[in-house]
Amino acid sequence: MHALASRLNQAQPYALGLFRVVVGLLFACHGAASLFGVLGGAMGGGTVPAGSWPGWYAAVIQLVAGVLVLVGLGTRAAAFIASGSMAYAYFSVHQPGGLFPLQNGGDGAALFCWAFLLLVFTGPGAFALDALFAGQRAEQRQEKGEAAVAA
Repeated sequence: MHALASRLNQAQPYALGLFRVVVGLLFACHGAASLFGVLGGAMGGGTVPAGSWPGWYAAVIQLVAGVLVLVGLGTRAAAFIASGSMAYAYFSVHQPGGLFPLQNGGDGAALFCWAFLLLVFTGPGAFALDALFAGQRAEQRQEKGEAAVAA
């Protein structure tokens, strides 16, 4: 049993990275559907009118935050904004229709809210652009340190 737990722990960053990619892609698809009418469009077809509150702003957050989470760039900040937008959607749109998500159709909003909140605390996992840029910054700091020592 200990060997299995050890193996699963080693795979954790990769599972988290795949989770981030899937959640980001699904969220971005919702935004693209609402803004551009693709993938079935908004509310069964069409687009959300530009500048309309809260639909258009929610769609922009979905598209932008979804893409950022998908590629792992600014993951924690994007996930925080996405989580907040889904909490707002749940309590302003769904919750008045019933106490539980099953009653009010808010399952998606609730799940996205908690999935993004998880990413706020765990970070992006593997396959993230954040890690690539962090590696470049570390190399630049090391090069500057070596240059300062040589001078």
